[in-house]
Amino acid sequence: MDGPDPGTAAGHRMPPDIFKLREMYRTLNKSCFILGASGETGKVLLKEVLKSRLFSKVTLIGRRKLTFENAMYEDVIQELVDFEKLDDHASAFQGHDVGFCCLGTTRGKAGVEGFIRVDHDYVLKSAQLSKAGGCTHFLLQSSKGADATSSMLYPKIKGQVEAEIEELNFYRYSIFRPGILMCDREESRPMEWMARKVLAPVAYMFPTAITIPVTVVAKAMLNNVVLPSEKKAELFHNKDVHELGHLGETKEK
Repeated sequence: MDGPDPGTAAGHRMPPDIFKLREMYRTLNKSCFILGASGETGKVLLKEVLKSRLFSKVTLIGRRKLTFENAMYEDVIQELVDFEKLDDHASAFQGHDVGFCCLGTTRGKAGVEGFIRVDHDYVLKSAQLSKAGGCTHFLLQSSKGADATSSMLYPKIKGQVEAEIEELNFYRYSIFRPGILMCDREESRPMEWMARKVLAPVAYMFPTAITIPVTVVAKAMLNNVVLPSEKKAELFHNKDVHELGHLGETKEK
């Protein structure tokens, strides 16, 4: 699996005109789906996707219907699925050009078996169905340290599902391995909250080292969609995700 070329901005030798690329992409009439839109990264990604107006159709695939008050969300399609019986919902994955996967849980919340089901089984089956349904670009939010050979459960499962999805041979497959996500979660994760507090000074002094705001991850995934790539599988580590997420930031301000 290839990563960005060294010494470049997330693998691009010249700073790309991200705004021109977005304008060109809008003319392609592409559609996308988002898995995990109720999670911290997923809901920020959904907002960025809608603001960007890159896609003519946006579909959320999830186990429950989400409610939105802002009119910006009124055209979002929601497909409700039973993740334990995903084969029965193959139609939900058909007809999308781009698939964003931000699906995940924790061992503390779901237990060992539950974590493996969500972060491996659900993610892999969703990728298989989206590939069969015509998706050509699959973007996976993974995690820093993902390693299929690890003796630790979390990085091992993350690494395994990365590798197994690569074997599906998407036309383009983009993996994002962000560090510790800096956000205020709605759900309680005491250890993660403590880690964010302890690492806040580190994030200030060394912003790309081990932490990253969820907004940057979401923007990086969206920017990646419009950037041309010659690689079928591309891997973005935390620093790469920072660079990709900040493309065009000065002009936007």
